[in-house]
Amino acid sequence: MNDTTISVAAAEFGRDLETCYRTITELARTATERGSDLLVLPEACLGGYLPSLGGGDESREARERRLRSLPPALELDGPELRRVAEIAGDLVITLGFCEADGDARYNAAVTLHGDGVLGSYRKVHQPLGENLCYSAGSEYRAFDTPIGRMGMQICYDKAFPEAARALALDGAEIVTSLSAWPTSRTATVERLEDDRWLHRFDIFDRARAVENQLVWVASNQAGTFGSLRFVCSAKIVGPGGEILATTGVHPGLATATVDVADALERARGGGMYNLRDRRPELYHSVVREHGVTGRTAVHV
Repeated sequence: MNDTTISVAAAEFGRDLETCYRTITELARTATERGSDLLVLPEACLGGYLPSLGGGDESREARERRLRSLPPALELDGPELRRVAEIAGDLVITLGFCEADGDARYNAAVTLHGDGVLGSYRKVHQPLGENLCYSAGSEYRAFDTPIGRMGMQICYDKAFPEAARALALDGAEIVTSLSAWPTSRTATVERLEDDRWLHRFDIFDRARAVENQLVWVASNQAGTFGSLRFVCSAKIVGPGGEILATTGVHPGLATATVDVADALERARGGGMYNLRDRRPELYHSVVREHGVTGRTAVHV
């Protein structure tokens, strides 16, 4: 048996970096006390997310206000992530941040530990005007870590089965899905448990795990930021779609211990191995264009 203990956070992160570091330090300490090998933090946890989501019906004033309140853009090899690596030590940590690459900004994620960066990712799928603030990433790639082969996604990516499948086909055994997933903008409810975007979030997490027969770890922001209220619901999902641990609709840290190799073998060895049984020669229509006009990112 080769168990891996995973912790995943639903936690609040804003613009103040020192507060972010304190929150990361506390979550890392708790995860370590629980014997965790991996800690998954939310999207945009170094400097917070966008204060609002806009798009086609956004007024000029609203757009300009949003562009004036962006998170700090950090370099992948900069001192901010080195500080997180120092906090991590032997713990593997996945977290989200705004990455600077020249004049371009990316909504990005990184997996690291005390020896440095193990893998990085730039968000591919951009919802609700996010392309006005960030450039889009262009690839899904798994990478090796001390706890096995991993892949990363960010938020809206989980709504696209092709994205998770690409990581599974690249050998990912664990996929971390980092989010700043808010409540519905058009059908508000008093109780988070009744929110329809929360229901989508949970369905996507379980579906992506079971259809690829891998371990799926979904973090999320908590609390509020600007006009957004986040649904929490951080969770660890096994390769059969079973929820192994969750924070529910509350901030917190969910932890589960999994023998990843054994769990994948049991899911894939029962006669139905989804990756093996694919018929890609029949799937051509999946990648055809469907009349969607491309969008051009604005670099700020």
